[in-house]
Amino acid sequence: MPEAEPVRKGWIAVLSGLLSVMVGSALGGMTRYFISGFVARRVGETFPWGTLIINVSGAFLIGMFAAIAENQTSLLASADGWLFAVTGFLGCYTTVSSFSLQSLALARDGEAARALGYVVISVGLSLGAAALGFYLVEWV
Repeated sequence: MPEAEPVRKGWIAVLSGLLSVMVGSALGGMTRYFISGFVARRVGETFPWGTLIINVSGAFLIGMFAAIAENQTSLLASADGWLFAVTGFLGCYTTVSSFSLQSLALARDGEAARALGYVVISVGLSLGAAALGFYLVEWV
């Protein structure tokens, strides 16, 4: 029965990965809900500020996490650490689908300039935030 051991380890790795994604997703979704609601209560919902903040901060975090994962001794360099933080937490925390729908809604409501501005600002700030997060970790 020497072949059963690698199969068992394979299933344990799969289940461990699934658990990491599940827990990360739950926490990321709750964090997104809290921050989006907080921003909406503070500044209103005439412009999707909450989604913008979520996407830019998520880009910043993924840049940081990618830089941290380059250190092979970090928790994020492990499969479960990456699955928890990036696939689970950030995958559920960031809101590209909401971003797309809100951009379309602005355009369909006759707010083409605002829709275009939102897309440019979101993409530009998110790319900048990812780079900043990555280089901040390298600097520290």
